[in-house]
Amino acid sequence: MWVVIHIAKNADSAIRIRSLLKAEGFMVKIRRVFKDVPREENCFEVRVLASEAEEARDVLVDRLT
Repeated sequence: MWVVIHIAKNADSAIRIRSLLKAEGFMVKIRRVFKDVPREENCFEVRVLASEAEEARDVLVDRLT
């Protein structure tokens, strides 16, 4: 099961976070939050496997703060 661990404010941020997490060995998906909003104005969910969620959040906290 995939769970959301972060909401990125734009596609570039979501892609950067996905790359960071993948480099740490996590499986990552990103998904638009709003279906009818253009990509450049949309927010994106960063999702990982539920079994890795806590560890992935810890990596984000360490890297993004």
